[in-house]
Amino acid sequence: MTEPIPSADERHRVRTQRHKEVVDAKIARATEKRGVVLVHTGNGKGKSTAAFGMIARALGHGMRVGVVQFIKGSFSTGEETFFRRFPEIEYHVMGDGFTWETQNKQRDIASAQAAWEVACAMLRNPDIALVVLDEINIALKYHYLEVEQVLEALRSRPAMQHVVLTGRAAPDALIEFADTVTEMRMLKHAFAAGISAQEGIEL
Repeated sequence: MTEPIPSADERHRVRTQRHKEVVDAKIARATEKRGVVLVHTGNGKGKSTAAFGMIARALGHGMRVGVVQFIKGSFSTGEETFFRRFPEIEYHVMGDGFTWETQNKQRDIASAQAAWEVACAMLRNPDIALVVLDEINIALKYHYLEVEQVLEALRSRPAMQHVVLTGRAAPDALIEFADTVTEMRMLKHAFAAGISAQEGIEL
């Protein structure tokens, strides 16, 4: 006598049960508790946006947050306006604008170095649970900062502190060091069709 063919619902139940067993086993093995380093890189949109979403998540848990923006600074953004309302956030906009706008390498280097000094103070402060270094990867790409000095500060930071570093062209050494790396890949962007940056989307 042949066995009855399982129904679609039964096959689904078996698959999801197996999937749950695999996921539960991974969760059971993940017992280490420490701060993590995350890198958001790539040419696609969303690197800073994802980092600011994490800030909202951290605030929801009552955490203190530090933000240093390395390149942005020539115009106000919605996230800056919003997050400055929260006393739990230390927020510094240290850049002079995009490099093609400033056209002054020495000034860009000086701004990056000043921003890094502020960032270092945050990376030494155990009361700041999340540090966001927005567009720091661009400063590293142009050698306004040295990768090793950034890595050394990350190694020496408080054990439970989380750090997010954003920007295109993250250096290989930073990618290797980080715990979580996400590459944003651009498939399509409104700007290519002549649509200007929109409030609430890019600004």
